[in-house]
Amino acid sequence: MDLIQLELFNPENQQSRLVEVDPENHVDFGGVVFSEATDELIATYYVGDRRRIYPQNDQLATDLSFLRQQLPDVEISLTSLTQDDQFALIRAQSDVNPGAVYLFDRAALTLEKLYDSRPELPSKYLAAMQPIRYTARDGLEIPAYLTLPQGLAPANLPLIVMPHGGPWARDAWGYNPFTQFLANRGYAVLQPNFRGSTGYGKAFLNAGNQAWGTGGMQHDLTDGVQYLIDQGIADPERVGIFGGSYGGYATLAGLAFTPDVYAAGASVVGPSNLITLLNSIPPYWASLKSTFTLRLGDPDNPSDRVRLEAQSPMFSADQIQAPLMVIQGANDPRVKQAESDQIVVALRDLGQPVEYLLAPDEGHGFRKEINLLAMTAALERFFAEHLGGRYQAEMSPDVQAQLQTLTVDIDTVTVNPSSEPEIVELDPAIYSRYVGAYQLLPSMQVTIRVEEEQLIAQATGQEAFSLYPASETQFFAQVADISIQFDVSAAGAVSGLTLYQAGQEFFAPKVNER
Repeated sequence: MDLIQLELFNPENQQSRLVEVDPENHVDFGGVVFSEATDELIATYYVGDRRRIYPQNDQLATDLSFLRQQLPDVEISLTSLTQDDQFALIRAQSDVNPGAVYLFDRAALTLEKLYDSRPELPSKYLAAMQPIRYTARDGLEIPAYLTLPQGLAPANLPLIVMPHGGPWARDAWGYNPFTQFLANRGYAVLQPNFRGSTGYGKAFLNAGNQAWGTGGMQHDLTDGVQYLIDQGIADPERVGIFGGSYGGYATLAGLAFTPDVYAAGASVVGPSNLITLLNSIPPYWASLKSTFTLRLGDPDNPSDRVRLEAQSPMFSADQIQAPLMVIQGANDPRVKQAESDQIVVALRDLGQPVEYLLAPDEGHGFRKEINLLAMTAALERFFAEHLGGRYQAEMSPDVQAQLQTLTVDIDTVTVNPSSEPEIVELDPAIYSRYVGAYQLLPSMQVTIRVEEEQLIAQATGQEAFSLYPASETQFFAQVADISIQFDVSAAGAVSGLTLYQAGQEFFAPKVNER
């Protein structure tokens, strides 16, 4: 069995029977919709080039036919039902529509729009995303999405390859803010679901095992570029690559292992050294570590270690010729800051062009609006300089100031062998402003207190732990890989904190003083 399929399991006799596998025999099982009134299965869906829904009864078939007439050219999702099944919330979205939510009366066959998720964004200015296929050098068919800029002939365009993160994930048809932003600036955007992506069956996923960097996963990106060059769509002299997490690694690998392909690259929280990446996985991520060992390798295995070194862009930094922009969150527990620091230092010492943005209040990717705006302004200027697309030189004073804050003088970057931040000296009197309760989750608070001039944190129902200062507003724990960034106004008032752990971040507003 290659594709994930839906089965019905009987716990009494331990037997299961097949309910459904993809009718097109192309992708893994996607999901189900059950009746709230009867618990019966009423729909299944699959995500191929686009989302496909299969009604399991006549009522839902009628519903779906009505919805498709009322909402053409969008993907439809039934997000929830009332207990009597009469009313449903319907989400509609497309490549040029970030999404709208409707109230659907199934009995009366009426549809009422509740809201648009991005009403200020006119669809007429957005670019269509096309599913495409191309053949990799070993004959494997690679599914991908191609977005072409509006108003330009599809010939000799600057191209940006945008590999997804994970890598055990996939891109899907629909609205993507970075895709649309780059297309608006005049770039063709290629998003390949390279081998190792999920959703296309076990064989396609396993084809990516140990194939990072110098293997098939990276070749699939290179072959996609060549396909678009052969089609006359892409200008071979103006090809860039940009991605986050694994996509950031693929950016570094593209520049290091295929330096003749790319004219510029931007890596967001991308690991540069696979050995230090694997060695930085904490013990409590045991399940994730076993996945990395299976699909990437074991640095304690001598033969794996040799291969991992060869697949690490850090050890081939001298092959990088194109300008590189590196973007990192200082609190990233998944891809440590050291991964970005070391490639910046290596390129700087080689005299190669490299730019560095570092956000002290971000983790595995940027979440805060001001940081995203500053990063995007830097990206569009960077790619315009090296690939020739459009960019907006003007920006608000706030964004300009934040961009200056994030921009690192590369001459000041050092490679710190320690995985923990350095503890700085602070006057303990400053700790009093942080004391209080912070609402982390609906049923969980984090209480901050001071004991014997030491800042202590304790979450509801959990052990207390000490916090050590990395700056006046940033603290870290020496257990559980936790770091905390307090939100402090210019006047010194504390409004909340962001807790970073295990690749996730949680904002907790301050709810009371203690």
